[in-house]
Amino acid sequence: MTIAGGCLCGAVRFTVDAEKPMAVRTCWCRLCQYLGAGTATVNACFPAEALSVRGAVRWHANTADSGNSMQRGFCPQCGTPLFSNAESRPHLTFIRAGALDNPNLAAPEATIWTSQAPEWACINPDLPSLEAQPPPVA
Repeated sequence: MTIAGGCLCGAVRFTVDAEKPMAVRTCWCRLCQYLGAGTATVNACFPAEALSVRGAVRWHANTADSGNSMQRGFCPQCGTPLFSNAESRPHLTFIRAGALDNPNLAAPEATIWTSQAPEWACINPDLPSLEAQPPPVA
């Protein structure tokens, strides 16, 4: 199965050669709140080698709340956040669920970094919640 997606303006399109994500989490860390314009992000994990990208992606390096050195990929035309890559886990790529053509493929399985969520955050009580970073996906 091929999963497809892209940015708001269509300058960046991607495909993932996978049946489904390896993991999907809602993240309330402060960096994700910036990426989500004040809310959490929903991130779908895939094997990095399964991702193919068409179009230019601009990358921004930063350090996550977990201490991981990260690369955040976004469309340089419209600014849509698309990808996150941890330098410590180069075999994985995280794709923003909203960038998938079918975001229903990426239903969150857990909520992470709840300790950083604002008081008004809507956190699904039916999902496992973690105050910080969980162990890496295998």
